[in-house]
Amino acid sequence: MNITLYALSTCGWCRRTKAFLQDHKVNYQLFEVDLLQGEEKEEARRQVARFNPRMSFPTLVINDGEKVVVGYDEERLREVLGL
Repeated sequence: MNITLYALSTCGWCRRTKAFLQDHKVNYQLFEVDLLQGEEKEEARRQVARFNPRMSFPTLVINDGEKVVVGYDEERLREVLGL
């Protein structure tokens, strides 16, 4: 399973999502979009918009969009991650 989390470093819901993933030993790639610069930041923003047109955070993308979780939703996280 390929998991990518797009988050903001200052977002409380993003911190809760990261903690949930870490507590459940889920491997994921993290992009804290507000800390990126230049083309890397623009590419991350394009990816978030692709899966979440509202551009809200956190946005968790599983297997290149097979499943997407927007916001912190523990029940949905458990469901999509099989926990």
